[in-house]
Amino acid sequence: MKIHLVPAAAGLALLAGIGVATADQVIITPEQQTVVREYVQKHPLASISLLGVELNVGSTLPDTVELHEVPDVEYRYVVVDDRTVLVDPGTRRIVQVID
Repeated sequence: MKIHLVPAAAGLALLAGIGVATADQVIITPEQQTVVREYVQKHPLASISLLGVELNVGSTLPDTVELHEVPDVEYRYVVVDDRTVLVDPGTRRIVQVID
């Protein structure tokens, strides 16, 4: 009986971990992407360079980076290395990189 419980517990732990990973995933709708793209085109920012920061979803931007608001979108944006980056203002984590 003990032998069967260990794999079952491991399977449950794995499923729980997968559930947590997908819960952290941010989905930007096509409508939000359109709003952001149009807003960024109408309100261009100077591109900044960030040494040592990878532009990947989940990376955290330093507090020194000024985030800019997009109306009707909960995320903020900044332009880094000529790429528009959407950021969760609460965590400062990158949620999407728009090329």
